[in-house]
Amino acid sequence: MNFAIRAKGAPARVVRALAPAMAAMALIGGLAQAAPARADESKWPVRPIRLVLPFPPGGGTDTLARIMAPKLSDILGQPIVVDNRAGASGNIATDIVAKADPDGYTVLMGFNTALTMNPSLFKNLPFDVQRDFKPVTMLAAAQYVLVVNPALPVHTVQELIALAKSRPGQLNYSSSGPGSPLHLAGELFKARTGTDIAHIPYKGGGPATIGLLGGQAQLMFGSVSAVMPHVKEGKLRALAVTGMKRSDVAPDLPTLDQSGLPGFNVTSWYGLLVPAKTPDAIVAKLAAAAQKVIQQPDVRDAMAKQGLELSIDTPQEFAQTIKTETATWADLIHKMNIKAE
Repeated sequence: MNFAIRAKGAPARVVRALAPAMAAMALIGGLAQAAPARADESKWPVRPIRLVLPFPPGGGTDTLARIMAPKLSDILGQPIVVDNRAGASGNIATDIVAKADPDGYTVLMGFNTALTMNPSLFKNLPFDVQRDFKPVTMLAAAQYVLVVNPALPVHTVQELIALAKSRPGQLNYSSSGPGSPLHLAGELFKARTGTDIAHIPYKGGGPATIGLLGGQAQLMFGSVSAVMPHVKEGKLRALAVTGMKRSDVAPDLPTLDQSGLPGFNVTSWYGLLVPAKTPDAIVAKLAAAAQKVIQQPDVRDAMAKQGLELSIDTPQEFAQTIKTETATWADLIHKMNIKAE
């Protein structure tokens, strides 16, 4: 407010005398205008919340979201509307939330492919994950399983490495496509073991598994839900899981870390994120509600059927996971010249 402006005919000394009072009134008016925003924040949520998913209906992410949504609604007292925005390897959904108002009413159920791999696979993304988002909490994670066709004469990871080194370029591994987690897991395995194994990309995990079953490929990194039924039937042989601890779903399998590849850690995970300027109070309330839901027995049972395991953390821990994984994949993608096609 410009206090040099005065009413017609008012003496300058009067305006000067009133200036402090007018300034105080302006300050009070500004605080009054700000008060509703603080009140809305403290009462959040007061209307439906939009949960944006980067996948179509029917997949593991969608299943998890629809199990959680009514339970989150019960806790928060507002409807949770699941909005499937598939496409562009998760970039469409991620961009929608990055550009949403930071008011807690647009939430992303993020997947690590879009959050930690895509920044290095795609040029000129319209968002920056670490700048444009505030992590809320990780929810669930799934390990991959290193499996081989039973015709391959190996029963351990070290036997596989030895065979691959004795037959450079002669073994193939299948994946769900260029730039996919299954592809990157295979390339990380090659880089860590110094082996030359050819990549056969398929259009999805299902076709990649069929290729392995048919002998077009000799090995692959597959999701627990996709490959373990074939392992139980003897159609595939499992050698190890890709996380840093044994899987609850397949506890008899060693990790690759335990199999001679220290620090090998490739998992898929899901977590909630909101636009970067969302108030911390809203983030804390959403995190507490989501963590309460994800630990309920029926939710954990439903997750187990999808090969998912409970994985919750603080917003700060989640942010660090994103930062660390982004750097790991950036290094590998650059060294191996991997491109999303």
